[in-house]
Amino acid sequence: MIAWLPELVAAVLAAVLAITLHEAAHGYAALALGDDTARQQGRLSLNPIRHVDPVGTLLVPGILLVGQLLTIGRVEGMFGWAKPVPVAIWRLRWPRQGMMLVAAAGPAMNFGLALLAGGLIHVAEALLAPWLSADSVEGVYRFLLLSILANLVLGLFNLLPILPLDGGRILAGLLPRPLALPFMRLEPFGILLVLGLVFVLPRVADGVDPVGWVLSNVVLRGFGLVLWLTGNG
Repeated sequence: MIAWLPELVAAVLAAVLAITLHEAAHGYAALALGDDTARQQGRLSLNPIRHVDPVGTLLVPGILLVGQLLTIGRVEGMFGWAKPVPVAIWRLRWPRQGMMLVAAAGPAMNFGLALLAGGLIHVAEALLAPWLSADSVEGVYRFLLLSILANLVLGLFNLLPILPLDGGRILAGLLPRPLALPFMRLEPFGILLVLGLVFVLPRVADGVDPVGWVLSNVVLRGFGLVLWLTGNG
């Protein structure tokens, strides 16, 4: 068996759970606030296939994961996105504030899942260790650590204040209306800006990687904080 295959499986499972529950949180938050668009379009689902974006969920994460496994033999970073859950803002109660809550639900879910994974480390140690082989327990432990990583990266990345990311939607709700309207008109170009900052800028300007720097530093501290809060520090 390929030595890094268990690491790949654990990383894929962690990423799929993080992305699926992130998008489901948006849908359920919108439903709670009066918009059932996601339910009508079949996106109020825990089925990961319904949330798959061919590029953001499959291609980009696949390249990153396999690249790391082939070079260093383990996964130290993840990146990706899913197909956004449709939300009809005009159907929400209190549209501006409602959209902020819907946007915040995704990252909030990820941070909650990171804490849950940290807490489950104790469960794995107490309940599984006496019954499973050392390799099996190590596999579960590694999956939980990768779950913390995947959820922190997804949650923090989505809080970047760029539309159509969740952070951009939260910022649009916080800005005064005269500033919010022109900011929201930038949304069609937002994904190009995100891709440029993440993939293009670090390659054309050596050493310039603002998104990578922010994520790596904040994720590292966040990882340590999750372990500390769950008694693993």
